[in-house]
Amino acid sequence: MTPTGLTKDAGWEIGVSKTLPLPADAVWDFVTSPEGVALWLGATHGLPVEKGAQYTTADGVTGEVRSHRPGDRIRLTYGETTLQVAVTAAGPGKTVLRFHQERLAGAEERERRRAHWKAVMDRVAAELRP
Repeated sequence: MTPTGLTKDAGWEIGVSKTLPLPADAVWDFVTSPEGVALWLGATHGLPVEKGAQYTTADGVTGEVRSHRPGDRIRLTYGETTLQVAVTAAGPGKTVLRFHQERLAGAEERERRRAHWKAVMDRVAAELRP
């Protein structure tokens, strides 16, 4: 039996999602704005959107953009891991926001990242509260 969070292809992973009472474009605009990026990625000099573009967080974590589909998702490396932020319409005026991180070092890192992403989601939701 495989432990929760361990996959054959992506190793250890964690995903956190929340349905927000806002249209998808409003959520996307916020999470890709400098203020939004600062909440989920950490202060950067702006998140590039071109595939292959590099970035560095205020904490010194480096990565590169793997894909960027405006209004839908952005996928990037984050140190040794892969991070994806996705926005999906969930009916009139509702949107699901997802943070998904894979290739984590193990179960302990998975639990630390779960706590991290839950806290990030709470901060994003608070900023977007109508």
